[in-house]
Amino acid sequence: MKNLILTFAFALITLFSFSQDEGITITVTIDNVTSNEGKVLMSLHTSETFMKGKGIKDADSTIEDGKVTMTFKNVLPGEYAILALHDVNDNKRMDFEENGMPKESFGMSNNVMLMGPPQYDDAKFTVADKDLELNIRF
Repeated sequence: MKNLILTFAFALITLFSFSQDEGITITVTIDNVTSNEGKVLMSLHTSETFMKGKGIKDADSTIEDGKVTMTFKNVLPGEYAILALHDVNDNKRMDFEENGMPKESFGMSNNVMLMGPPQYDDAKFTVADKDLELNIRF
C-alpha cells in the first residue's frame, strides 16, 4: 500500500512539473533607456488587448545602466505584440504633453517608427515552437 501511494504521488508530481513548462519563453531587452529613474513597463498583447489596457502578460523592471531585460514565460503559439514604456515618474501610465505628444519614451516589438499611435499590425510577431529573443528600441 505504501508503494502504491508513493508511486501515485510521484506520478502527480511529475505530471504537474511538466505542465508548468508549457509554452515558449520570450526574452525582451531594451538597451537605450535614457535614465535609471523610474521603471520600464512592458505588456504582451493579442490583437484583442492591444492599446486597450493591460496585456495578457505584464511585467516591470528597474533600470540598470540604461538597460532592462524582461521575460514572458509559458506563451502559447500565436500572434502577439509587445508595448514598452519608460515610466520615469513611476505612476504606472504614460504621461503626455499639452499637445498630446508623449512625455516618456516608449517602444514596441518590430521597432516601428511612428507618426501616430501604435498599430497592432506593425508590432505583431509570431510565436511558434522556439523561444524568442527580442530587442526593443525607445
